[in-house]
Amino acid sequence: METSIIDLISQAFKSHQKSLLSVRREPLSTRKKYLQKLRDWIHENRSLIHLAAYNDFQKPAVEVDGTEIFHVLSEIKLAVSSLETWAQPRKVDAPITMLGTRSYLQPEARGICLIISPWNYPFSLAIGPLVSAIAAGNSVILKPSELTPHVSALIARMIQEIFPDGRVSVFEGGAEVSQHLLKLPFDHIFFTGSPSIGKQVMKAAAENLSSVTLELGGKSPTIVTRSANIKEAAQRIAVAKFVNNGQTCVAPDYILVDEHAMPLFIEELKVQVKKHFASGGESFETSTSYCRIVNQKHFSRLTELLQDALYHGARIEFGGKVDQASRLIHPVILSHVPEQSRIMNEEIFGPILPVIPYTDLDSVITIINSKPKALALYIFTQHEKERKKIVQETSSGAVCINDCAIHFLHHNLPFGGVNNSGLGNSHGYYGFLAFSHDKPVMKQKRGFTTIQPFYPPYTALSRKLMDWFLKLF
Repeated sequence: METSIIDLISQAFKSHQKSLLSVRREPLSTRKKYLQKLRDWIHENRSLIHLAAYNDFQKPAVEVDGTEIFHVLSEIKLAVSSLETWAQPRKVDAPITMLGTRSYLQPEARGICLIISPWNYPFSLAIGPLVSAIAAGNSVILKPSELTPHVSALIARMIQEIFPDGRVSVFEGGAEVSQHLLKLPFDHIFFTGSPSIGKQVMKAAAENLSSVTLELGGKSPTIVTRSANIKEAAQRIAVAKFVNNGQTCVAPDYILVDEHAMPLFIEELKVQVKKHFASGGESFETSTSYCRIVNQKHFSRLTELLQDALYHGARIEFGGKVDQASRLIHPVILSHVPEQSRIMNEEIFGPILPVIPYTDLDSVITIINSKPKALALYIFTQHEKERKKIVQETSSGAVCINDCAIHFLHHNLPFGGVNNSGLGNSHGYYGFLAFSHDKPVMKQKRGFTTIQPFYPPYTALSRKLMDWFLKLF
């Protein structure tokens, strides 16, 4: 990495440090002003966002609108309309031992925050957290992904046109830029990416005792029971899995289907994949609704996963052309996938979908609980008893019943993982909290207080009072 980049990062961080107090003093109206400017810029430059995403991995414009721009605009609208409520002090009742005191929780900005965003949804997963950070009153250094350079360059331009120096900065570049940024004493780090890189971020944050929010991934299982509406389940799974070419952290990673429903489910899944991604006589090669793999490295990783699965005995139920030059991988549905294959032990993050039959729900729960905790778990069932059993006996960042992935767009729900799939939450009020510290403020009254009888020196009377007092608990 060039020394000049290191110098620029150091200078930017010092600029953020110098402006920190003035940022803390900003009224809520200033935060709203920045958010409204951000909203206006997005509306005015929507076509440029479309073009950048297409240039990076042929992402369809409507898909950019639905999965990236809508999410950010929704976050902005909620933050602007709710900021006074979110930021006001929250009264806390006093216990009997603190009679006479008055207490409240005051949300305060964490300070200088680092946001490291991924490539799969390069606009929304960079700007969504930024909205929360600005709403909470922080200054931000943003590091977008180098794997989507067109979107990253557009983000840098957008930030430069909206925010002054010392408020929000953007640094493009590869892993070496992230590594240098992570050496700096940020007040909070918000990272979205893989569990393996998340561990590195957490280690780096520990050196400065920076708080972290980690939005990671993992293998999100989907269960299709015998009672499920098979056509509906196949449609919703097909869309959630193959939108963005499967490069979605909450995409269904593998499907566990009741053995009696499996033949019908696979046939219906084929129909739905064709209907939504290659309809009207289009092929997947010519489809304007089917994205591409982001780069050759990930293309090679996916083809190796597929070959390994086939080597271990997996069967292709649905597949087609694979073209390295255009980074096209035809949607693939697999059956007879052995547990020891790599595809059942690594996050797929691409358009390959293993479908595995099961005989009873206990075996399903055993399979799910044998793997690291998932970011999401999906259940297709019409039976309340089945739903309750799965929710109670498994652990995941979220559960979605009779649909997949749509909980990400519900800004009144917290979004986040657990253990291997993440740490902390984001979106809406929960994003505001992620970038805030709830500071307790307590005021004692004048004169006699309930604590004074227990001040030293410890007399016979004070001992008797303590004996009586402890019996209350």
